[in-house]
Amino acid sequence: MEKLLRFLNSADPNLLTTIPGVSRQIADDLVAARPFDTLESVLQVKGVNKKLISRIESTLEANQLEEQSNAITPVEEEAQLPEKSQPIKETGAADEKPSFGSRAGAALRSFVRALFKLIAILLILGVIGAALYFGLPVLRDRYIIPVEQNSVRVNQLETEVADLKDQLAQVNNRLASLNASIEAHTASIEKLEEMQSLLEKQLKENNEATLIKLNQEVMMTRALDALARARLYLSQSNFGLAKQDVQSARDLLAELQAQTGDEALAQAISRLDLALNNLPAFPVVASGDLEIAWQILMTGKVAPSATPEPSPTITATVEPTLEVTATATP
Repeated sequence: MEKLLRFLNSADPNLLTTIPGVSRQIADDLVAARPFDTLESVLQVKGVNKKLISRIESTLEANQLEEQSNAITPVEEEAQLPEKSQPIKETGAADEKPSFGSRAGAALRSFVRALFKLIAILLILGVIGAALYFGLPVLRDRYIIPVEQNSVRVNQLETEVADLKDQLAQVNNRLASLNASIEAHTASIEKLEEMQSLLEKQLKENNEATLIKLNQEVMMTRALDALARARLYLSQSNFGLAKQDVQSARDLLAELQAQTGDEALAQAISRLDLALNNLPAFPVVASGDLEIAWQILMTGKVAPSATPEPSPTITATVEPTLEVTATATP
C-alpha cells in the first residue's frame, strides 16, 4: 500500500497515462489531489475506483514503472522550481489597469446590446398594440355583437315560450272546464231520460194533468241540456256530435210543441232546422241559429231578426260564451 501511495504521489502525469485505464484527465486529477495519505483519499479522485487501483498495483508489482518514477522525480522537482516565480509575473500583469480604449469599447458594446434589447421590446409592444387596435373591432363585430344579439333573441324567445305556456295552460283549463260541463250535461240528460221513461209509464196507468205537466217540463229540460251540450261541442269543433244533440233537442221540442201548440217552440224548431242544414258545412251560421233558438227557449219570445244566408266562404267556428245547465226536479 505504501509503495502505491509513494508512486501516486511522485509519478509524472505522462507516466500515469501509460497505465491502462488512466486517462489524461484522471492523471491530471491525481496530480492535483496530491499528496495521498490513505487509499480512501485516492478513491475520492473523480474516475478512480478500486478496479483501477488494482490495475496500478499489478503494474507496480511487475516493476515496470518504479524505476521510471524514481528517474523522473528530480526532473519534476527542477521543473517545479520556476513555477514559484510565475505568480509574481501574473500578479504584475493583473495589477495593470485596462486601457481607456478597451473600457470605451466595452461600454459601447454594452450600450449597443441595451439599445437592441430596447428596440426589440418596443417592436414587440408595437405588434401587440397593432393586434389589439385592429383585432378588437373585428372581434367585436364577429363575435361579441352576434353573441349579444343572440342573447337578446334568446330572451325574447324565452318570453314568448313562457307566454305560449301560459296560453296553453289557459286553453287546457278551458278544455277541462268544457269537458266537465259536457260530462255534467251528459249525466243530467241520462237522469232526465230515466225520469221521462218513468213518467211515461205512470201516464199509461194514470193520465193525470200533473203528470203530463211534469213530463213536459222534463222534455223541455232535456232539450235545453242537449242544446247546451251541442253549443259546447261547437266550441270544440266537434260538429258531428253537435249535430246529433241539435237533432235530439229538435225532436223533443217538436213532440212538446205538438202537445202544447206553443208558437215560441215552433220558432225555436225552425231555427234548429236551419242549424241542422248548416252543419257541418257552415258552423258559424249554425252557431248563430242555435243561439237564437236558445234565446227563444229561455225567454219564450219570438225573435224578430232574420237568419243570415250561409256563405260558402265561411269556414271559421264561433265559440259560444254562454253556458246554461238546465235541470228539472219532478
